[in-house]
Amino acid sequence: MLATLPPFVVDVLRLCAWLVLLTTIFVPIERLFGQRPGKFWRPQIGNDLFYYFLSSLLPAIILAVPLALLATGVRLVTPDGFHAAIHGLPLWVRLALGLVVADIGAYWGHRFSHEWPLLWRFHALHHSAEHIDFLVNGCAHPVDLVWVRMWGLVPLYILGIGNVGPAGSLVPVVVTLFGVVMGFFVHANVRWRFLPLEWLVATPAFHHWHHTRNDHIDHNYAATFPLIDKLFGSLHLPRHFSAEYGTDYLVPPTIAGQMLAPFEPRAAAPAKPSPAEAVS
Repeated sequence: MLATLPPFVVDVLRLCAWLVLLTTIFVPIERLFGQRPGKFWRPQIGNDLFYYFLSSLLPAIILAVPLALLATGVRLVTPDGFHAAIHGLPLWVRLALGLVVADIGAYWGHRFSHEWPLLWRFHALHHSAEHIDFLVNGCAHPVDLVWVRMWGLVPLYILGIGNVGPAGSLVPVVVTLFGVVMGFFVHANVRWRFLPLEWLVATPAFHHWHHTRNDHIDHNYAATFPLIDKLFGSLHLPRHFSAEYGTDYLVPPTIAGQMLAPFEPRAAAPAKPSPAEAVS
C-alpha cells in the first residue's frame, strides 16, 4: 500500500510514526525524571510540531543536489589512491571516522552561528525556548538547519566516505540518523547525570548549558563528543544544571514571524550580547 503513495506522503507518515514513538518514550521519562516541571501540551506545542516535520523534510531536499555536485567535483580533483585507501578501511572504522569528522564540521558550523551576527539571527530561534524538552531539538530556522547540516556532511564527501559505493553512501545515512537520535536525547528534560561518561558523549546535562540565558550559551557546541569542545576551549560542564533557559534576542511567537524575522532590518531585533556584555 505504501508503495502506491507519493514519496512525500510516505515520508510524512514515517515521521508521524516516529513522533508517536518519541512521544511514547520521552513524555513518561520527562514526567518521572524531569529536571524541571513542564507540560507537553504547552502554548508553543503547535510551533514545535511544525518544526519537527520541517527539520526532518526540508534539509534533505535542499542539500540533495549540492551534495551530489560536491561528490562529483571531489571525485574529479582527489587522487584515486586517497579515496581507495579510505574505502579500504573496515566499515566500522569508516563509520567511527564519519561520526568524528561530521561532529567536528558541525561544531564549527554551530559555533559560527553564534559568533557571526548574521547567522545568529537565524540560530536565535533555536535558543528562544525557555523550557527544554525533546521536541525543542527540531525548533530551528530552515537556513540554520541547512547551514549546520552542510558543515557536518561536506567533510564526509571531501574524505570520500559518503559518495562511493553502497558502503560509502551508508556513512552519511548512519551519521545523520545518529545525530537526529542524539538531538532528541540531549534536549530531553531529564535530571540524569552520566559521570564520567558525559565527558565522552553528549548528554542533557552537557547540552542544556548551551541553552542558558547567559554567557554559557557560547559553550558546548558539539552535538556528540564533548571532547571537541574541550579541544577548542568551549567546554562548560559543572555538576549542576542551568537555572534559566532562553535568549534575550527578540523572536516573534508566530511561525510566519519567526521565518521572516532574520531578514528584517537589524534595528528590529537586538544582537546577541557578547560573553563580556552578558556577565557585566
